[in-house]
Amino acid sequence: MLLLDAALPENTPWDRGLTDQLYGGDEHYRLCQEALLGLGGVAALAALGHDSRILYHMNEGHSALLTIPLLETSGADRSGDGVSEEQIEAVRKNCVFTSHTPVPAGHDQFPVALVRQVLGRARTALLQEGECLLDDTLNMTYLALRFSGYINGVSMRHGEVSFDMFPGYPIHAITNGVHVVTWTCEAFQELYDRHIPGWRFDTRYLRYAIQIPHEEIQESHRRAKRELLADVESRSGVKLDENVFTIAFARRATPYKRADLLLRDPGRLREIAARAGPLQILYAGKAHPRDEAGKEMIRRIFQASKQLDERARLVYLKNYDWPLARQMVAGADLWLNTPQRPREASGTSGMKAACNGVPSLSVRDGWWIEGHLEGVTGWSLLDGNADRVEESDEVAGLYGKLERVILPLFYQRPSAYAEIMRAAIAINASFFNTQRVLSQYVRNAYRGLADLVEESPAL
Repeated sequence: MLLLDAALPENTPWDRGLTDQLYGGDEHYRLCQEALLGLGGVAALAALGHDSRILYHMNEGHSALLTIPLLETSGADRSGDGVSEEQIEAVRKNCVFTSHTPVPAGHDQFPVALVRQVLGRARTALLQEGECLLDDTLNMTYLALRFSGYINGVSMRHGEVSFDMFPGYPIHAITNGVHVVTWTCEAFQELYDRHIPGWRFDTRYLRYAIQIPHEEIQESHRRAKRELLADVESRSGVKLDENVFTIAFARRATPYKRADLLLRDPGRLREIAARAGPLQILYAGKAHPRDEAGKEMIRRIFQASKQLDERARLVYLKNYDWPLARQMVAGADLWLNTPQRPREASGTSGMKAACNGVPSLSVRDGWWIEGHLEGVTGWSLLDGNADRVEESDEVAGLYGKLERVILPLFYQRPSAYAEIMRAAIAINASFFNTQRVLSQYVRNAYRGLADLVEESPAL
């Protein structure tokens, strides 16, 4: 990994601040950052001695300006005849593009006057000749789409959504995955070491977790849960009960993720806890400093928590970070995910939970459409994948699954619940991981674009 840093003494004071903030400043600041990443990234790789056969894999459109020096290398800036299809195709042979955002507002766009100010007249003219400026606007996603030989979304459903958003482009799908060893807690690492030698080097072996006895799954989970609850107490001063069903929700606090969906009817939640069994709910996640709606959602969660009682307790954990995330995905009894469809491009938190045998209750969107087997790897709020559903139906489905299916299974049939935990490992953790992701990129995205696959022993 190479990190570009503008804070060098030979730069102007303003330029030095270009790498200070992620998503900071105005449109001008943002375009300058993306020029630094795209143009500077290509220059940095060349300075380090990488030859022209390198493949450029753009994740989102932020680095799409790297196509400009590639066009220039193809001779597009010297021919005087505009940009030819042959020159465009030459760039495409070296570029892969992955889109991660199913929301139009997530795709950066800049007016042509600003583009000319930042990139200069010659490079702006090059973009115009290459038909990259639509309605006098540079859309970074369209720029990446136009010059990439392979394009993909990050789940099967996201690939479909992206194809609808950008008709005319061949958009494939490679579903995201997580690094299993990183996100598996010590208790389950030791369990896998005993039963599945080689899982650390080939995560496909986790399929054989289906043979691990229920009792050992349960004991490893108890260890992880104790560690989580001890961490909760040290962070919040609240002592929770390891025998009580514990739901976790932790991710960036932004409205479409709907962290507060579970709390739409606190009275109903109290009734469910009284009838089906007590609940403990753990929340974590920060809002972007400028996301007022995300901050308001956190406030709603705190307000709703005051309407709960001892049978349905809620703790919102501060300072969400990687160590806390690792504790939560391992120690919860259920991982909750409630995004608005179809805005979850993939999602990965439920994959991390599956590495530790924690099943998900989730909206059927993103990766969960592929990982969901009802009552086998977890549960969905509603059946079907329709994008337009009434939120009231989703709330009813969420409460219904908790009251009539999940809590009775946890409290009355613990061995059956352990069976679902085991299936989450064998079916989901063995597939939704970075080994499979890298293999798919090598075989599908990079194959045919270069000879690297055949010639590099590392691949």
